[in-house]
Amino acid sequence: MPAEIRRTLTHAQTTYVEGGCPVPTPTRLVAALAIIRNPWFGRGYVENLRPEIHDIAPGLGKLLTGMVLDITGDALEGCGKASVVGMGGEIEHAQAMTHTLHFGNQFREAINAKSYLAFTNTRGAAGMPIMIPLMHKDDGGLRSHYQTIHLNVPDAPAEDEIIVCLGASVGGHPNHRIGNRYDDLREMGHDVDNPAGV
Repeated sequence: MPAEIRRTLTHAQTTYVEGGCPVPTPTRLVAALAIIRNPWFGRGYVENLRPEIHDIAPGLGKLLTGMVLDITGDALEGCGKASVVGMGGEIEHAQAMTHTLHFGNQFREAINAKSYLAFTNTRGAAGMPIMIPLMHKDDGGLRSHYQTIHLNVPDAPAEDEIIVCLGASVGGHPNHRIGNRYDDLREMGHDVDNPAGV
């Protein structure tokens, strides 16, 4: 059975000035959210969550991916995911919807991503803060693309719901200037091509 969706939402923001300094190329953050009924709500402790994961996650991943790409197109550079389960559910229910390749690979394959999707999973009441962490879709060491989308939905999640989110960026963090992980490795004497020293 596909997800029982109450509502979908998109969020987009463009930054033109950061820290009092103009951003040479304005950057965009985009999020796509689906508020779905928690398929495990009211059933007590369910040992095997996989049947519902298989039924719901692929279609949900495809839906949210399309919503993101409708805004970003091929310009997408950063990506991430998040889920929030209502107080009547378990954190595991939130994780079940996003920590499966049946969900995440819908996004990763559509954008040809090489890195994994940064994530958060939480439980809370309606209106709680939602944070979607982002990283570069091809290189997890590029700190220029470490960003977080902050938002909330005033009437969700209800106790029997899960909010499932995908996030994306067009461009990196505005006026990024802290350097990348590779700069630190070089300063510490590591071989950047072989950071583990093997």
